[in-house]
Amino acid sequence: MNGNDKGHEGRARVLDDSLLEMADLESLLLNMDASLNVHEHMHFFTWTQGLLQSLVPHNALICALRAAGSGAFRLDALSTLVADATQLSKALLCDAATMPSLVALWAEQEFNPVVRTVDEMGSMLGSAFTREIKRIGATHLSMHGSASMDREANGFYIFAREPREVIQQEAYILELVVPFLHAAWVRAHVRNAPRRTAATAVSAPVLTEREREILQWVYNGKSNGEVGAILDISPLTVKNHVQKILRKLNVVNRAQAVGKALDSRIIGP
Repeated sequence: MNGNDKGHEGRARVLDDSLLEMADLESLLLNMDASLNVHEHMHFFTWTQGLLQSLVPHNALICALRAAGSGAFRLDALSTLVADATQLSKALLCDAATMPSLVALWAEQEFNPVVRTVDEMGSMLGSAFTREIKRIGATHLSMHGSASMDREANGFYIFAREPREVIQQEAYILELVVPFLHAAWVRAHVRNAPRRTAATAVSAPVLTEREREILQWVYNGKSNGEVGAILDISPLTVKNHVQKILRKLNVVNRAQAVGKALDSRIIGP
């Protein structure tokens, strides 16, 4: 079974789950499909700071990948709110005990998602990291990772968030989406990750200005009704536009349309 088959199998199981609202479920499926198209850092940034925000809103995302054969983590911070997000990862490294402490906390929770306020974490975070987190307006940290067969963390992800964005199903959503996040992060940073060539590049079909506008809102996680309200048109008109977009892009669903449009530069973050 290849990676795509596993991804589709995972999405099929989610369809039977009643713990998510319909809007969250639709956003989850869109994000799972979009993650499969991530092969470069630019794609990863575009996805996590764009479509993924509709499912897991965050001020910043900090990704930690364990170096092969080492206990050290490679860190990267992504955010559209600050000019230099690397200050977050640098601050996290200022206190050598912070990352091991966070991973240990996750392990103590049986590798289940951890959601805590910054104040609850106290000195565990280190003063430099706490200062940077509060500087971007975040008060909560939502954390989950990927563990190896020997129960060692090989990837760890920290969503820094505002209190109004914390939702009841947050831990459950993290449990579902982080495996896709980790796989996308690894692909984006593997030296020999596949890259599009001129022979495989997607040609850009011609969409009308209205169709591009609607597809951009779909990429941002909006439903037909929400797009209609934003553009002052009926949901049925939005649906008709979406059907035309699917035909023009030669795809079968909205998630595929978004992925192809991103590759073709029809839409952007």
